[in-house]
Amino acid sequence: MSTATRPRRPATPALREIQAPVRERLGRVSEEIGRMITANLPLMEQVKGHLLQMQGKLFRPTLVLLSSAVEEREAPRAVPLAAVVELVHVATLVHDDAVDHSALRRGMPTINAVFSHQVSVIMGDWLYSRALAELVEGGELEAMRSLVDASTQMSVGEMRQLMSVDTLGFSEDDYEALIRSKTAALIAAACEIGALTGAPRFRRDLALYGDRLGMAFQIADDLLDYTAESSDTGKPSGLDLREHKVTLPLIHALRGMSPAARQRVERLFAESAPSDEDIAEVVGIVTEYGGIDYARRRGERFADEAEAALGALPESPARAALSDAIRYVLDRRS
Repeated sequence: MSTATRPRRPATPALREIQAPVRERLGRVSEEIGRMITANLPLMEQVKGHLLQMQGKLFRPTLVLLSSAVEEREAPRAVPLAAVVELVHVATLVHDDAVDHSALRRGMPTINAVFSHQVSVIMGDWLYSRALAELVEGGELEAMRSLVDASTQMSVGEMRQLMSVDTLGFSEDDYEALIRSKTAALIAAACEIGALTGAPRFRRDLALYGDRLGMAFQIADDLLDYTAESSDTGKPSGLDLREHKVTLPLIHALRGMSPAARQRVERLFAESAPSDEDIAEVVGIVTEYGGIDYARRRGERFADEAEAALGALPESPARAALSDAIRYVLDRRS
C-alpha cells in the first residue's frame, strides 16, 4: 500500500475530550470526595488537604460516569459512587507509597514523606473505611460486592509480588495475573459500578470492557518505563528496572536472549543502585530482543478486546468516549 492511500491513524484523544460528556458531574466528584473524608481531627484534615492537592486525572471516576451514561438515563447515584471508587484508588496509592517508602507521587511529596509512615498507613485505612461507609449508607450492596472483590484482588496481587523470589523467573502468566489484580480489577469495578447506576443490562459487557482496558492500561504504563526519556538525562527513566521489577517487555525478551545478554541483565538485577548507563544498556537489550514490540502488540490485543466488549452498547456520546479511552490508554505519555 502506498503512503498516499494508507489509512491515517486516528489522533490520540485528550483526556478532557473523553471527559466532555460527563464534565459537569465529574466536577462534583471532587466535592463528594472532600465531603466523604472530612474528619473532626486536625491532623486528618491536614492530610486530607494534601491528598486533594495531589488529586490526579480522575480517570476511574470518568469511567464510572461514562458507564452510567451509555443509555442516557438519569443516574443520581453515579457521582457519589464515582467518588467512592476514587477513594479506594487513592487508598491503594497511599498504602503503596508506605510499602515502597516512596517520597514522590505525581511530582509531589507523598503522605509518607510529608507526615510519616504511620500516618500514611492509617490514612489509607481511613479512606477505605470511608468508602465502605458511603456504600453502606447508600444501601449499595452490589457496588460494595464489586469493590470488595476488587480490593481483595489488589491485596492478593501485592502479596504475590512481595512473595516473588525468582524475579527473572517471573512468567507472562504470572505477570498477567499480577496486573489483573493490581490494575484491571479496580478499572473493571469502576465500569461495572457505573453500569449498575444507569445501564444495568450492560453490567457484564462494561465489566469486561474495564478488565481489558485495565490490562492494556498497565502494559502501556510498563512500556513507558522503556520508552519515555528522563527530562534530566535524556535516557530511559527505567524506574521499574531500578527497582528490579520484571514487566512484560523484559519477560518476553528473556525468552530468546543470548547467554551474554542475560548475564548483563542478571548483573543489573544484582546491583543495588544501577546507573543510568546500566539501565540504558538493558533497555537496549530488551529492545533488540523484541520485548517492546511484543508488549505493544499484547496491549493492542487487549485494546481490541475492550473495543469488542462495547459492541452490544447503543450509540451514545458516552459509548464513543469509552471507545476513545482505549486509544488514550494505549498512546498516553505519562
